[in-house]
Amino acid sequence: DLKGFLSRELDFYLKNEVLNLEDLEAAGEGLSEGWFQLMRLIKRVGNHIIDFLAQIEEFQKALWEKKKFVTETFYCITVGNIPEDFYPEIAENEAQWEEWKALFHIHELHGGLFSGNLEPKEGRIAFLKAHPTLVLDTRHFSQGFTDRLLASFDNLDEVTDGLLIHGENWQALNLLLEKYRERVKCVYIDPPFNTGKDAFSYKDGYQHSSWMSMIYDRLGILFPLLRSDAVFFASISDHEMAHLKVIGDWFFGEENFLATIEWNATKTSTNTALVSVAHIHNFAWAKDKSYFILNRQNFRLPASLEGFANPDSDPRGPWKADPFQVGGVRPNQQYEIVNPKTGKVYRPNTGCSWKNDYKTFQRLLKEGRIIFGKTGEGAPQRKRYLFEAKERGSVTKTWWDDVGTTADGTRLLQDIFGASVFANPKPVRLLMRISQLGTYEPDQIVLDHFAGSGTTGHAVINLNREDGGRRKVILVEMGEYFDTVLLPRIKKVIFTPEWRDGKPWRLPTKEETERSPRMVKVNRLESYEDALNNITFDEESGHKAMALFKDEYLLRYMLKWEAKKSETLLDVEKLNAPFSYKLHIYRDGEIRDQAVDLPETFNYLIGLDVEKRMVLHDSGCRYLVYRGTMQDGRKVAIVWRETKGWTMSDYRRDAQFIAKRIVTTDVKLFYVNGDTYLRGAQPLDGTFKQAMWRENRAESF
Repeated sequence: DLKGFLSRELDFYLKNEVLNLEDLEAAGEGLSEGWFQLMRLIKRVGNHIIDFLAQIEEFQKALWEKKKFVTETFYCITVGNIPEDFYPEIAENEAQWEEWKALFHIHELHGGLFSGNLEPKEGRIAFLKAHPTLVLDTRHFSQGFTDRLLASFDNLDEVTDGLLIHGENWQALNLLLEKYRERVKCVYIDPPFNTGKDAFSYKDGYQHSSWMSMIYDRLGILFPLLRSDAVFFASISDHEMAHLKVIGDWFFGEENFLATIEWNATKTSTNTALVSVAHIHNFAWAKDKSYFILNRQNFRLPASLEGFANPDSDPRGPWKADPFQVGGVRPNQQYEIVNPKTGKVYRPNTGCSWKNDYKTFQRLLKEGRIIFGKTGEGAPQRKRYLFEAKERGSVTKTWWDDVGTTADGTRLLQDIFGASVFANPKPVRLLMRISQLGTYEPDQIVLDHFAGSGTTGHAVINLNREDGGRRKVILVEMGEYFDTVLLPRIKKVIFTPEWRDGKPWRLPTKEETERSPRMVKVNRLESYEDALNNITFDEESGHKAMALFKDEYLLRYMLKWEAKKSETLLDVEKLNAPFSYKLHIYRDGEIRDQAVDLPETFNYLIGLDVEKRMVLHDSGCRYLVYRGTMQDGRKVAIVWRETKGWTMSDYRRDAQFIAKRIVTTDVKLFYVNGDTYLRGAQPLDGTFKQAMWRENRAESF
């Protein structure tokens, strides 16, 4: 708010420097008019300067807050979920096989783990059938192949188990607002700890305030994505824990704070003046704590079924035997004593030990809770029921050796990649526990918008394999290691759960294969710097506007008016060629022209759950068709095609083709890009522009 700040500063200056009360009183009324004239002059000039500077800031703010384009979309799909009709084409794609050799080392491993000849086409097809968790990357295939492959899925978003976004996390959350509003069940973040040792940059002298602004802004844009029963977890060190607690309480409310879980992050303590620090704080908030009270979901870890059975058909359900414990001593921990002189054997009198808790023992015996097992000589054993184990499964506030350390996370990545690729990653078991606590149904969404090396994604994949769930995961990361660590890691752990020295250690079991992710979608986003690089100025429009607005033009309207046709601001006149809409994108050290994914961007902006994506052709024209459901339940159909240079006869042919080939009788909204003769269809151009610049409702809480 530069304008507000400078306006207040100008008023302060005028009151204290120009209209000094002591000087006015000493000079008398005769000179006061001159001072007031000076004040009016300074204020008029100052307001002009403020208006000009505010115009620049408002323009920058608009560039930051506008929804960013999806610049690239591709899919990673396990071959077991691809129809076998596609296998011959996959077998002939050398780029894909080279990636599998580099990632999965399929050409190096012994025949006990891999078998078959990978050179002939028939051998490769047999290999695909034998290894259904191989991850196909659509970037290695033609657009036609990808179109046909995606069209083979009847509910595209439903079978997409993961979404990876390469982009700045505020921009990513801003783009996801409409599609995922109030749908995210569990959030975990591991933000920069702001210790000066991480890669987070901040202004000199404003370290804490800049860090707090970053967290505050992202919680503000995240909050509308959360379900009413959502849980938010955040890892933090002592350095910023107090600030994070204040910000979290501001958004969620102090009454919704659940716990501070202390995690033993490292076995090597950091020595301070008085104590050695080896722990990390994991804060947990509920969006609405009353949900957990009403639904009795008090952070319980589900008990394992292992060892529980019901051989006597007990109405209380499965149980297993535990030795009856009295005074901290179990009968099977009492041993015979042999007199070395006489050889007499003294056996523990288990009956006497029960007397220490005789009343409890008698009560449990009457309730049928005591059985006599093989431990000791007729030692009593207590029935421990599965439902009781679950009740006692409430987690403690201290997690030490049972969830691993950062050293475990580092070793795991070294096993996966065969080298050290990322500093201080969180252990997978920590994120498995958090994901398990945060989700109680198998298809709920876990989000991590500080994804780092991808540990949260790895944990969700492992957890689904363990309990058969279908949790979906959204990961957001802007670092260059998205392509070198995060994405390869997700591909590798989809292929198989265990690695050694960068190579697969074993093949997944049948159950693990069936529970592996089916499809992961990857989006790259336009950055703020890309938006700046794509600003162009239309001087001809500027001259016309100057004649209209006179002197006010340069001060208030110049930037917005002259830049309005910039591609980054969505030039709707160019939507007649949607597959050729390009931006100057900075990637890999250079700026290059790249076609952006307008259809994918539009789907996010209107909040569309895609059910069917298909491509049709007519007279050399490609039709990209989406069918899906809006968040309010309305059915939608969207048709994209190139209409640049069309005549009236082209539009007539277009209307006839769409009416014949695309069923729209069940849809409430039918969008097409550009003009159309088709009755019932509406141009999407205005909706696109409005949604692109719609002020986000992130502060709605």
